[in-house]
Amino acid sequence: MSDPTANPSAAPRSTRPTLSRQIRDGLLQRIVSGELGAGDRLIETRIAREFGTSQAPVREALRQLEGLGLIESRPRHGSRVLPFAEQTIREAYIVRAALEETATRLAMLAGTLPFDRLEEAVEEMDRCAQADDVHGIGLASARFHRHVVQAGGNALLTRSWEALQIEARTAIALMVIRPKLERVAEEHRELLDVMAAGDIEAACRHARDHQWFYADTPHDPYGMPKHQA
Repeated sequence: MSDPTANPSAAPRSTRPTLSRQIRDGLLQRIVSGELGAGDRLIETRIAREFGTSQAPVREALRQLEGLGLIESRPRHGSRVLPFAEQTIREAYIVRAALEETATRLAMLAGTLPFDRLEEAVEEMDRCAQADDVHGIGLASARFHRHVVQAGGNALLTRSWEALQIEARTAIALMVIRPKLERVAEEHRELLDVMAAGDIEAACRHARDHQWFYADTPHDPYGMPKHQA
């Protein structure tokens, strides 16, 4: 069986969310908004009834939330919500910055960036911004960056990036930071333009800075306090 990560053109288009992802995103919204608080129990049978499904997709959704550090599951005790920590967002974006900077360098050196697919993703973000579609712009953003990462041609890097659960973490960031959607689309247009210009160092710097912005740390990627940057 071929490895889809080896071929950027094999990247999937936007598809209807799976049932487990719908459940995950529904619970995610409640946790981030505070509707579900620290210590609240998540009962599989109750969630399954609410979503009109079996317990299998509920279990998968809970596994994903546990991977994000939002809940904990213990044998014979079920699942409980953990205190929501924005630090988990910052940490993920710093890791993403390193992975995507490297992927950008590899893809530009190899000349494998799929500019047509990146353009399509940016255009989708523009449409979502105009429609105030937060969920849609998050998916389009993840698709843009997935194209870049896969174009790097490094399967281990791609697996590490995928392990961050990019769509879910992007959804969390959009809920917490609440950026202007028009600006999100513009940022990706700017990144695409820098890549298309062909300056590898500038593109890598832009890819890194793009992620560090959402990390919301006191320092920029170069170690300078942000008020001095």
